Amino acid sequence: MPELPDLQVISSNLDKQFSGKKIETVTLRNPKRTKTKAAEFKRVLEGQKLKTIYREGKELRFQCDNGNVLGVHLMLHGAFATFQDNAGQKHTILEIHFADDSGLALTDYQGMATPSVNPPEPEAPDALSKTVNARFLKEQLSATRSRIKNVLVNQHIIRGIGNAYADEILWDARISPFSISDKIPQDKVKDLAHSIHKVLTHAEKQIRKEHPDLISGEIRDFLLIHHPQKEKSPTGAPIETKKTGGGKTYYTKEQQLFS
Repeated sequence: MPELPDLQVISSNLDKQFSGKKIETVTLRNPKRTKTKAAEFKRVLEGQKLKTIYREGKELRFQCDNGNVLGVHLMLHGAFATFQDNAGQKHTILEIHFADDSGLALTDYQGMATPSVNPPEPEAPDALSKTVNARFLKEQLSATRSRIKNVLVNQHIIRGIGNAYADEILWDARISPFSISDKIPQDKVKDLAHSIHKVLTHAEKQIRKEHPDLISGEIRDFLLIHHPQKEKSPTGAPIETKKTGGGKTYYTKEQQLFS
């Protein structure tokens, strides 16, 4: 699943390519995952000029000049494909045709990617927001006895961080992913706040450098810890894995456990 750094680059590239264009037709080809009717997509979006494309947490937003917004959650395997004149992509969820005969298709072979119209404004802060600081984290961590990794990936607390980057952030802060949130001392909470911004912004720079035209997918080859082909951390500690929830947690004994 694309996480915040991937979506930062994807949204930026899509914005460069499509902002300012007039939406001619919108076709919902797979309504399984959306509560919005096909006619509503057409009513709200067709005939409008696309003002900007941006990221909100782990989702993308396509904002029109009339204020209406198309929201997209890519889920695990959602992807974007561009086309000229005619579509033809497989496993299409939604197609947008622009007045200049260019087009953008949302695809997903599992059919799980979710488009919506005017999604609600999120309450939780974005992981790159200035409000996600040591004070905010201390308040959130003090209110729960969950494992710290579960807190980081909870989109109702902080938006944008997923499984892979939670592992990277916690290794950078040297905090065990199995630490109990309200047991983490203040100095380590400060380290965590610093690592969130450091890891995510560095990852975005790496993706832009290695894949400057990215509009789909997730880039993970430069990750230090959450990497199935790496055996040791940059400082030489063996990387260990443990199944947690629906995925794997990557960590090392360098990370301090607070329990």
